[in-house]
Amino acid sequence: MAFNLVKFARDVRAEAAKTTWPSRKETLQTTGLVLAMVIVTALFFLTVDQIIGAVMRALFGVGS
Repeated sequence: MAFNLVKFARDVRAEAAKTTWPSRKETLQTTGLVLAMVIVTALFFLTVDQIIGAVMRALFGVGS
């Protein structure tokens, strides 16, 4: 099966024409949601880490 560069380029162009891009509003909303979830996740893991650290210090009496 031979590779036809012209056909491939035509197919790529046809598929690219079907692409729909989000609006500016949708992009900002999605970005805001992702940032909010990153912050929530970071706070969750910070809290869990602090709890585990406190338990370890209480059990073994080591750590800062």
